[in-house]
Amino acid sequence: MRKLSLYGATAVGIVIGAIAFHVTPAYADLPVIDPASIAEEIQTLAKESGILSVLQAVQSINQGISSAIGSTTFGSTNTLLQEGFTQNANYSKAQIGAQEQIADASNEAMGQYMLQLRDAQIRDQQTVSPTQCAALDGGVSTQSAAHQAYQVAYTIAKIQDERDQGWPTMPSYYGQAQGAAAANAEHINGYCDANDQAAGLPCAANTATADTDQSFSTLFAGGTYATQQALTAAKDYATNLIEAVAPAPLRGSQLTSLAGQDAQVARRAYNARISAAQTFLDNIVGEQSQTVPLTTVQQNYLTNMGLTAQTQGSWLQVLQIESERRVSDETWAANLQSMPPPSVEREIATELALNNYLQFQIYKTSLERGSLEAAHLAVDTQHDYVPTSTLPTPTVTGTSN
Repeated sequence: MRKLSLYGATAVGIVIGAIAFHVTPAYADLPVIDPASIAEEIQTLAKESGILSVLQAVQSINQGISSAIGSTTFGSTNTLLQEGFTQNANYSKAQIGAQEQIADASNEAMGQYMLQLRDAQIRDQQTVSPTQCAALDGGVSTQSAAHQAYQVAYTIAKIQDERDQGWPTMPSYYGQAQGAAAANAEHINGYCDANDQAAGLPCAANTATADTDQSFSTLFAGGTYATQQALTAAKDYATNLIEAVAPAPLRGSQLTSLAGQDAQVARRAYNARISAAQTFLDNIVGEQSQTVPLTTVQQNYLTNMGLTAQTQGSWLQVLQIESERRVSDETWAANLQSMPPPSVEREIATELALNNYLQFQIYKTSLERGSLEAAHLAVDTQHDYVPTSTLPTPTVTGTSN
């Protein structure tokens, strides 16, 4: 037991001594290394391969960068670089924000512009232009004049039919001689000439009205009859052109006799054909009678064209103005140049409507002319059908059932 204690104390003493005197342990199994020799060999190899010069160049560059950066008074290099990059990032953020604001402002301004442009388009499409209002006024004036012209023509034609048929209130009712006397008196009272005055007839010759009841120009007086006298002269010319004196009507026993039966048929055919011819001219007279007030635009057109200024017009004249002012009126041409597209489209539609109106009037006139031509053909055919000799009365054998 004492022997084991001695061994333990000896071991503890050895350990304490090694620690106290820094005794290096011996490692017999480790290789022997000489650091100085190894460093010398590396330096020799670096010189031979050129690595040393490269390292020296890199070291020189690092020194240049360090000297360019300067001292680290305001912080380390990493700190300064971080602050610089942060500042650049802030600048980029501010630039992007400014660009966003510019883009937003531009989009807002463009949106307002497009909205105003669309509002202007809607206004132009929905707002009627003054030219369109003038065209509408002209259309109303035209239609009103057409209605009034028809009334005038109808009134004249009705009186003419009564005259041609020899009604009791007409001169020819008492005989054709009375009708001729009435026609001569009409001429002397209103249209006598120097020859009539020289013959001692009770009239005062007037060069303005002399023989106007026989002049074709009286019927077409520049599109309208400016006075009531001009209208009457046109009516009288139409009367002289178609039937100066109406024949006496069939009356009394003339209607009941056998010969009167045939005469009635011929007279009715005569009255119908005379009425057709007379009414055709009466329509021309009615179309040129002053029956409607002219609009301001129509009056200005007459002034611009150097024509006589007037406030009343006829249907024919209104149609003429509405057609011609779109060809020769400077005011209308100037307005057309400044019209927006919707107004131009309305004007085109108005002109197409006016063209359709004129075409219809032409068609209606062609129907009337066709009726006159048909009557003329019937007269010619009837004349050609007259037998060359009198034929005996045919014998008709009755048939029994």
